[in-house]
Amino acid sequence: MFCGKMKALTFSYDDGITQDFRLVELLNKYDLKCTFNINSELLGCRGMLMRDGKRISHYKIHPDDVKGLYDGHEVAVHTLTHKNLTQQEDAEVIRQVETDRLNLSEMVGYEVVGMAYPCGGVNNDDRVAEIIKNNTGVKYSRTITCNNSFDLQDNLYRFNPTAHHLEFDKLMQMGQDFIEMKPDKPQIFYIWGHAYEMDYGADYWVKLEEFFQLMSHRDDIFYGTNKEILL
Repeated sequence: MFCGKMKALTFSYDDGITQDFRLVELLNKYDLKCTFNINSELLGCRGMLMRDGKRISHYKIHPDDVKGLYDGHEVAVHTLTHKNLTQQEDAEVIRQVETDRLNLSEMVGYEVVGMAYPCGGVNNDDRVAEIIKNNTGVKYSRTITCNNSFDLQDNLYRFNPTAHHLEFDKLMQMGQDFIEMKPDKPQIFYIWGHAYEMDYGADYWVKLEEFFQLMSHRDDIFYGTNKEILL
């Protein structure tokens, strides 16, 4: 299935923020592959988030950095301006998705075909998925609903990740289970998050690297971008 292997590991990170520089360095250190979901009209914008009384940088990378930073990984759609698509009219859904896809394709020099739905809460539904499927060049789109499963899924336009990267204890246990399993059918371990979330805790980057180290360089695991694994 995955270049002759039955297990595949992939990562998906949202927003195209400056913490991605550190994240990409770590991913490359362990030869892991990731898909980065970007809002093309927000690139270069500066912002701050408040989390548990702590100010967290939410600076978007510069458009000129997109191609070089994510070289060797995959760039994918996150809509133009991070709108909740379930609250938009059909035409605006198409514009937010397809124009972002075309903008990003021009930046990176290849056709962008992946996507992750923006916003928390209920950020996707069947209506939006059908609009995207029938009116854009997107071939798959990830939700934020973790299913704690490695099984393949039929609906690539509402594809659920396995786990969120901040669930460190669960992540390490699932990682160990994934390493030890010898499946007779294809299995995918799909992790998602935002790189800025690593700044929440003093040791979060350390914990993430421990997970990367655990999962890396396994002969029976295929390491790929979302596109390489799903399509």
